[in-house]
Amino acid sequence: MTAEQPHVPSRVSQSTAQSGSPPAPGQPPCGGGRTEVTPPGAAARGEGALMGELSQLVQAAVRSSSWWERHGVDICILGLSFLLLPAGFLCLRSAHATPFLAGIVILGVVHHTLTVKGSHLASHNALTESKAWGKVWAVFFIELCSAFTAEQATYNHVKLHHGYTNIIGLGDSSTWKLPFLNRYVYMFLAPLAVPVITPLVALDLLRSVKWTTALRTVCFMFLGLYSHYWILLHVSGFQSAWSALLCMLVTRSLLAHPYIHVNIFQHIGLPMFAAERKPARIRLMSLGVLNLPRNALLDWAFGHSLISCHVEHHLFPSLSDNMCLKIKPIVSRYLREQRLPYNEDSYASRLRLFLQKYEELMVHAPPITELVGIQ
Repeated sequence: MTAEQPHVPSRVSQSTAQSGSPPAPGQPPCGGGRTEVTPPGAAARGEGALMGELSQLVQAAVRSSSWWERHGVDICILGLSFLLLPAGFLCLRSAHATPFLAGIVILGVVHHTLTVKGSHLASHNALTESKAWGKVWAVFFIELCSAFTAEQATYNHVKLHHGYTNIIGLGDSSTWKLPFLNRYVYMFLAPLAVPVITPLVALDLLRSVKWTTALRTVCFMFLGLYSHYWILLHVSGFQSAWSALLCMLVTRSLLAHPYIHVNIFQHIGLPMFAAERKPARIRLMSLGVLNLPRNALLDWAFGHSLISCHVEHHLFPSLSDNMCLKIKPIVSRYLREQRLPYNEDSYASRLRLFLQKYEELMVHAPPITELVGIQ
């Protein structure tokens, strides 16, 4: 949670963001896209009308979809992940390397499916159409499974990041930047600390919530972490506390690298704006969000809305992963017909870009006057 930055003139062609090179100050930073002062597709009508027209197309697709398409597919993935848990814990009992490593992989993938995909969908109430059940699933996936606080996760992700995507000081992904770390430490070593950092950050954020909420969060966080530890000792057969804790760290950080990478690849280095100069929603999301290619492992563990359908997710955040995938052709075709950006790039290309331009993208924020707004 789930779970970003620069400036651009009024039009960026169907951006592929594959040129990999960030802009010089004062230059439009959307990789690979050429720019024009007037967006032809938006000249005849206001961009609010464009968003309304796109929403009608998407809602028609949603109404024609079955419950299985709207919610069932993603619930099934989460359910299957739960069913794999016993196999993972039992594999760890083996003294042989192959089944033991299989147990590590199973538990690692299941952990990220529940904590990333499950928490992300729950934070947007995309698992059910009931708000009451949505709250239950948010507490379950975010607090019990992820050891974080549901209220703060929902507020920071849904209210800020989605409400103010790439708006400086609000939804600009600055929380993902650690400028005191060099590029290799940040990209390859720091992710291993995510399982430790997550509950510590959660405890710090509890100062901002009611004491009853804080108490509930602490209880669920403790229950989730202790249950994992207890099962490793009494089911998987670990002989010491340290070996069980090490196993927890390994499984909970198995996909931490792509988790961190995805969160920075899809927003940082793209257009960002001052709050008083932000464009209309459809342009804000098309400029400041990027899709990565489909990947079987990450699609399963993180969900389509965080990988190949991130643009669709930011435009229609209440839709499930499967529905984001279903509306992807509708959204991509419409944006391109209206001459609006539809940013796509490969994982490898973005990784090279961030390694090459780490100082510019992650350490030195360009002066706002040189970077922000539609010129």
